[in-house]
Amino acid sequence: MGKVRSSFTFSPANRYGNLIILTFLSYFFQIIFYEDRNFQGRYYECSSDCADLHSYFSRCNSIRVESGCWMVYERPNYMGYQYFLRRGEYPDYQTWMGYNDYIRSCRMIPQYRGSYRMRIYEQENFGGQMMEFMDDCESVQDRFSYPDIHSCHVDGYWIMYEQPHYRGRQYFLRPGEYRRYSDWGGMNPRIGSFRRITDFC
Repeated sequence: MGKVRSSFTFSPANRYGNLIILTFLSYFFQIIFYEDRNFQGRYYECSSDCADLHSYFSRCNSIRVESGCWMVYERPNYMGYQYFLRRGEYPDYQTWMGYNDYIRSCRMIPQYRGSYRMRIYEQENFGGQMMEFMDDCESVQDRFSYPDIHSCHVDGYWIMYEQPHYRGRQYFLRPGEYRRYSDWGGMNPRIGSFRRITDFC
């Protein structure tokens, strides 16, 4: 079985500080990617964000999340299909609702202790009708007068879903402003549901 570990660049001027950071990340965030199903074949252990995983494995058919919560992406640079993973085992890509066996980048989801708030807007650049949410929304159409979300302002970490009841394509939103749906990686403005990320594993 092949094995690759994620690497870090250490600063000679601050070796002790680097060791503390590495130990912290390894303890609180760890994800293992396997080329084959059921945790078989070549694998890669990762404890940090990685914008391009293609040099570590050619395909990904199972994942084990040892600690932390993660977003994994179909393409490099956090592009393409997005998948939210919490601590647990995923023996094949269907278990994380994957569309294929491509995983090319990953991102840790840091702990958040502030308030959660999402303001959604009918039009781009925060135009038109606005509605504010502080909790999960299982069906946008049932609570918002418009079927599409074109922009939003976010406090906390959230996942948007293309379909109601937390199904379909996923979009990870960090705290900040999203002036158009392409800012969160959307192909169109259709959002069926969304929920907070509160279980940081």
